[in-house]
Amino acid sequence: MYSCSMLRPLTTLLAPALLIAFACSKPTVAQNQAPATTKTETQSQGRVLGIGGIFFKATDQAKAREWYAKHLGIVDKGGGAMLPWREHDDSQKEHVTVWSTFPSNTNYFAPGQAFMVNYIVDNLDAMLERLQNEGVKIDPKRMNESYGRFAWIYDSDGNKIELWEPKAKPKP
Repeated sequence: MYSCSMLRPLTTLLAPALLIAFACSKPTVAQNQAPATTKTETQSQGRVLGIGGIFFKATDQAKAREWYAKHLGIVDKGGGAMLPWREHDDSQKEHVTVWSTFPSNTNYFAPGQAFMVNYIVDNLDAMLERLQNEGVKIDPKRMNESYGRFAWIYDSDGNKIELWEPKAKPKP
């Protein structure tokens, strides 16, 4: 549906900034994430691997998609723009961040919430168990799709956050 050539204008603009940010960052730990003692421990507790999606409400979705395509090179023909990336620690692991508009009256995220972030996680069940033990508000709804499993939590301000564990790709 989407090709890399559609994303070239965006990557041309963002590549220099990302290179500078990458060069200035610490190689093993996100700036606001506490390091785990071992990789096994981190995975057993569930961790965020990256941003799986940015979703926002638009009163006129077609107009918003047109604006973002024209000015920022983000092309969405109605199913979301797919922005590919690879994990820093394992460049063989590919992911995408989905950028998508939603109708302004959607119930997919909280009524007073203009944006929702989707985080890719490595172990949804472990993460939900840990978050429950930490007292985080968790939506009881779950969703299983051909491309992964989903759950929702709420931050301290009541913003709905989507957690996504992508379906494992078969090993060759």
